[in-house]
Amino acid sequence: MDRSYVVTGGGRGIGRAVVERLLGGADTVVAIEFDPAALDWVDRHPAGDRVRAVVGDAADETVAERAADLAESAGRLTGWVNNAAVFRDASVHSTRTAEVVDLIGANLNPAVVGCATAIRRFLAAGTGGAVVNVSSHQARRAVPGCTPYVTAKAAIEGLTRALAVEYGPHGIRVNAVAPGSVVTERHQRFLAGQSPEAVARIEAELSQLHPLGRPARTAEVAAAVAHLLSDDASFITGVTLPVDGGRTVLALDPEG
Repeated sequence: MDRSYVVTGGGRGIGRAVVERLLGGADTVVAIEFDPAALDWVDRHPAGDRVRAVVGDAADETVAERAADLAESAGRLTGWVNNAAVFRDASVHSTRTAEVVDLIGANLNPAVVGCATAIRRFLAAGTGGAVVNVSSHQARRAVPGCTPYVTAKAAIEGLTRALAVEYGPHGIRVNAVAPGSVVTERHQRFLAGQSPEAVARIEAELSQLHPLGRPARTAEVAAAVAHLLSDDASFITGVTLPVDGGRTVLALDPEG
């Protein structure tokens, strides 16, 4: 039977790379994206109607349900990837508490809604399924000024473990990937606004932070996501897999 997947934040960056990877398996993928312009490639994609788009907020249950309906109309809903994220810095000393809480929710709520929608569909179908949440190395190694993002990603990893335990008996697996730095469109736009000297410094620092000597490519993160969704990972659940080139295990020697 044909399989289908839903990927939130599927228009750009890691999300689009996941969509492309899953389309390579001849399955159908529904991409949820808040920004319609990020989905302008869908209509001309060589996969044709195997790639479908839903414009809207991934934290909106009606949007998630619409995506699930589209996916199930094409085949058995097999996997759901919660990738949608908001990148906005804030510190508690300079930002209203309510705004900090709202920013935490902006990153956490789409994952909760996505997990809930997928699990309800898996339970109704009685077929099991897999969810992959996209976390970040920042869930364990915080970057100053990023309190809402760090907090939300740590919560997503807790959510991953809790749901894996609760729904494992139903054949539902829930895992997460935690990328380090990734070369996305956002990263490239950031570099484009820097001087050549600043770009060289940033790239040297990123090389030093990753034992493999560079940031990840989006396709490398997508490959890890696809593996966790696949039958090859049928006995893996409740884990957060670092896809960070060794960044979270690196301890820089101050005497080095």
